[in-house]
Amino acid sequence: MGTYVYGITAADHPELRSIAKELRGVGDPPRSVRVLTEGALAAIVSDAPEELRPRREDLFAHQQVLEEAGAAGCVLPMPFGSVAPDDDAATSVLAERAEHYTERLEALDGTVEYMVEVSHEEEAVLHRVLAENPELRARTEANRLAGGGSYEDRVSLGEMVVAAARAREAEDAVEVRQTLEPSAMAVSAGAEQAGGPVGVSFLVARDSMEAFLGVAEQLRKARPYLDVRIQGPLPPYSFVEPGPAEPAGSPTDTDKRTV
Repeated sequence: MGTYVYGITAADHPELRSIAKELRGVGDPPRSVRVLTEGALAAIVSDAPEELRPRREDLFAHQQVLEEAGAAGCVLPMPFGSVAPDDDAATSVLAERAEHYTERLEALDGTVEYMVEVSHEEEAVLHRVLAENPELRARTEANRLAGGGSYEDRVSLGEMVVAAARAREAEDAVEVRQTLEPSAMAVSAGAEQAGGPVGVSFLVARDSMEAFLGVAEQLRKARPYLDVRIQGPLPPYSFVEPGPAEPAGSPTDTDKRTV
């Protein structure tokens, strides 16, 4: 069956065991959450379902366990689908990587993660690139006077507009990051996604959450052509940093990861 691992925390995490008793984890029916300890560390676990899929209910349960436990003390969140062969294997990992996990717990204590995605209001960015680019304005006017222009003219103009819009999006993404970065402790840029916004994660001290969100709100007001979406506060998923001994846990056909 295996042992499903939600996160790693300190063995002296306040109220950990009482919190765990009230939580329900992944699976149908939801598995009971329990705590395994090894020295100064603890793993928040449950029995792993035989068929583990990234269903909405299970994704929510995984995050809910981490948020509840993280509200009372620092927790290193594991990715959804992290499964050890059994309890002994899970505690062995705690012993093997004790130094790394202890360092990460100390570094991330009192922090949360905010995921920020920035995209443009399409019509607004088109107006903006035309206003900023005399060549585009001239080409647009020439096509208009020519009754729309030839097919080649329209295609060429469209490609120029798209290129200008993407360049503006890249510049604005850098500006947003630079504006928010002083209010954060660390930044982790997400991978580029074709056709979608790039997510950037910010590690923020709990006592700076209000200030961070205030800067984001000022950003929205100052740049109405931007759609700034913020997820959080979240457990610091992007800042756990696997230790050098971390095995390359490749998801299997049941979306499990080896811990």
